Amino acid sequence: MQVDQAHGRLNGPATRQILQREFQVFGRPEYERLAAISVGHLYNLRNSAGYRRQRIDYTVTRPTPVSIGVRRKPTPEGRPGFLRVDTVHQGDLDGVKGVYHINAVDEVTQWQVVGATAHISEAWLLPVLLAILAQFPFRVLGFHSDNGSEFINYIVAQLLNKLRIEQTKSRPRHSNDNGLVEAKNGAVIRKHMGYLHIQAEHAGAVHDFYRDHLNPYLNFHRPCGQPALTTDARGKQKIIYKQYLTPWDLFRQLPKPASYLRPGQTMTALKQFAVQVSDTEAARRMQQAKHELFRSSIRRPPSVPSPMREAKAVEMTGGGKRGKPNTGFPLFPPPLEIAGRFPHSHRLGGESLFPLPNHRHRIVERSPCLVPVISASFRLIFQLEYAGPPRGPDTISCKGSSEIQM
Repeated sequence: MQVDQAHGRLNGPATRQILQREFQVFGRPEYERLAAISVGHLYNLRNSAGYRRQRIDYTVTRPTPVSIGVRRKPTPEGRPGFLRVDTVHQGDLDGVKGVYHINAVDEVTQWQVVGATAHISEAWLLPVLLAILAQFPFRVLGFHSDNGSEFINYIVAQLLNKLRIEQTKSRPRHSNDNGLVEAKNGAVIRKHMGYLHIQAEHAGAVHDFYRDHLNPYLNFHRPCGQPALTTDARGKQKIIYKQYLTPWDLFRQLPKPASYLRPGQTMTALKQFAVQVSDTEAARRMQQAKHELFRSSIRRPPSVPSPMREAKAVEMTGGGKRGKPNTGFPLFPPPLEIAGRFPHSHRLGGESLFPLPNHRHRIVERSPCLVPVISASFRLIFQLEYAGPPRGPDTISCKGSSEIQM
């Protein structure tokens, strides 16, 4: 026990070697019997009740490996149907969760389908996932996400296994594994839905807007930059975007695109849908539907300014470390109260409250002269504007008032 306490409880073979060296090398007779102990018997002694009463070891909780999904990057090899999936939360308000957006993007064609749900638990997420997968015109072959529990769970894994969809997840220290859908989160969802809180009860209306207006616009009328990997003379690789195509146009350019379609979907039906309205008309209709969504369904709470906190005002003394403010000042009184205390910027026929150099100044504010401006960093700030060389002895003029001789 003393050896374990001194060495930090090494493993069995290392501890046995220490016991042998204590007797054979350093000649300590108390280690004679322990020098011949076996490793198995050593572990038995450590598990005995007497040993555990006198010595307790605390170990950190070891994470349990999750066997759901394969931790690797998808390999579509030019085939559509390998999705990158992520969730976007619409923020909290007073501890209440907002809408969750589910974003799914095909890696090859950038075909994008967005859905919305009130919660990301299994009971709420599964119907939305099924609706999202049904909106892709081609067969879905892969499902790649990060390691969040909303997708890495046995319910979603069972659903994907039933649909014969391979599930993969992001690797550690590879931040670009899900970079495509992360870019679409900002370029599409945040651009159209913003960052303000949307109540979870409006998830159904948001999902209907996505299905009927936003998703058709994204896939048939919004061009996307197609990445191309280039290598210069020094071997440096760089991704450039020279070609911009809609996901539908890129899907049509694939070799034998009809072979990737899901049962019941035809190229003729997709072509007819793509030319029903122009790109600008589709965008206008989408914007109109979004306006109606926010006007009638989503009623965001007005932004009411929070009441002023009863805290001490801050005065910058300049003498502290790195200009650290001195918070010992009392609260600032209201501006009108300050104006009542200091009705004039100087006294007539007497000494000026704020000595000025021998120059003529013109005050920016209108009368009364030198109206104090309250700042969070200074007690009083007087905005002065230099108006030219002096005209007479200590002449001060205020805009909107007569000149004053000091």
